[in-house]
Amino acid sequence: MKKTIVQLVLALALCGTAMAQEMSLSTNVADYISGGTLNMEAAYGIARHWSVSAGAKYNPFTFGEGDGEIHLKQRSVSAGARYWPWHIYSGWWMGAGLKYQEFNRGGITSPETMEGDRYGAGLSAGYSRMLGKHLNLDLGMGVWAGYGVYTTYSCPTCGRKLDSGNKAFVLPNDMILGINYIF
Repeated sequence: MKKTIVQLVLALALCGTAMAQEMSLSTNVADYISGGTLNMEAAYGIARHWSVSAGAKYNPFTFGEGDGEIHLKQRSVSAGARYWPWHIYSGWWMGAGLKYQEFNRGGITSPETMEGDRYGAGLSAGYSRMLGKHLNLDLGMGVWAGYGVYTTYSCPTCGRKLDSGNKAFVLPNDMILGINYIF
């Protein structure tokens, strides 16, 4: 009988810790501000100091018309991991991940448009401030590097090809001002 009670108590204790805040959904408000990029990331805590994540971004929007057209279109997916020195979803963190991006941008400083694909890996760091039991504010930034294939056009509508090729790149990855909901 004692053995059964001990097993029951251990099972209940383990179930309680398994249900603790292990999963989060977040969105980066800074992406909405800079061009209206829709984004979502899901993360799962796999240990006290480690979480893994997968995210997606999508921006189909074009602003203006003709030569004044501005677009920062993209479709991207990413997967990564974060190390939390204190505890997952709280305090400082450092992250690394892989990313694929299909992009089309132009009209910001000139009518030239560039489109293509990028593959790479990145590093990021930041701080997650607990606002409540289930809500966090995430601040951070990152950089990513990799390989890209691109084509440059003289304007978004005329389609005259100026250049194409492939090259290595190092770019800022994210300016993070995120809102996280922790389950």
